[in-house]
Amino acid sequence: MTMPERLPTFDDVLQAMKRIAGVVHHTPVMTSRLLNEISGAELFFKCENFQRVGAFKFRGASNAVMSLPQSQLQKGVATHSSGNHAAALALAAQLRGTSAYIVMPETSPAVKVAAVRDYGARITFCKPTLKAREETLQQVVEKTGAVFIHPYNNPDVIAGQGTAALELLEQVGELDVVLAPVGGGGLMSGTAITVRAMRPSTLPIGAEPANADDAYRSLKAGRIIPPENPNTIADGLRTALGPLTFAILSEKLERIFTVKEETIVRAMRLIWERMKIIVEPSAAVPFAAVLENRPFFEGKRVGIILSGGNVDLEKLPWST
Repeated sequence: MTMPERLPTFDDVLQAMKRIAGVVHHTPVMTSRLLNEISGAELFFKCENFQRVGAFKFRGASNAVMSLPQSQLQKGVATHSSGNHAAALALAAQLRGTSAYIVMPETSPAVKVAAVRDYGARITFCKPTLKAREETLQQVVEKTGAVFIHPYNNPDVIAGQGTAALELLEQVGELDVVLAPVGGGGLMSGTAITVRAMRPSTLPIGAEPANADDAYRSLKAGRIIPPENPNTIADGLRTALGPLTFAILSEKLERIFTVKEETIVRAMRLIWERMKIIVEPSAAVPFAAVLENRPFFEGKRVGIILSGGNVDLEKLPWST
């Protein structure tokens, strides 16, 4: 595997924070006495479910689009995504007055497809495989001339995602651990860059479904291992690491916890019921890691990035 040309740095995160200020929401941090009691830890939930488009993805997409010169924006931007990055890029493009072309798997959640359409993007559906995504996207780019903004394997996207952890650390001060979910690794990469720079004693830790544990296996093997039919409720975490995110996480991530599907559902339901906020399954994965590994987290101050809140209400995991 060839090394990426440029890894984003903490300075890139700082520049992203300046660039997207006033465009992204400065999201709140929430706590729950009951969830603290259940976990034995002091938990600080960074609520990116309250971000524009309902997910942290708007940070990276807006930074990437705002980084492009006007000359490159004339033919629009394009990406492939199952939902949150698609909506984020569509809104970012709309705000800069350009077009967005989105390739989405035909199995994408209906709520996410509707959001992408609402932001004015042009959707092309494909089969739900990475190969189909990439081939369809290539056809769209060749036809339109749009600039490809990768969902996570892009230094400007990663730097933008790092601003969530930057805000979190500014809001709550010293933490022992900062947890984020790992899918393609963009959020976790930006988080790890920021945490290692701002709080060297704080551990950046990832959380991943055991049914989609390709990042865990990849980092253990020292090479990218693509996911094989990942069967998880956390649809946003079914993607593979890219060369950029793999390189960053190999260097900066402390470890990854993998969690069971039933624990993800339990974590999601606890957040809904006890904190009175809506999060999607992918966002509940870090809290699930706390629930499954109480001895590790007990007595610690733990920051958890709730990555998004875009849920198909017709398909809740606990509905009969």
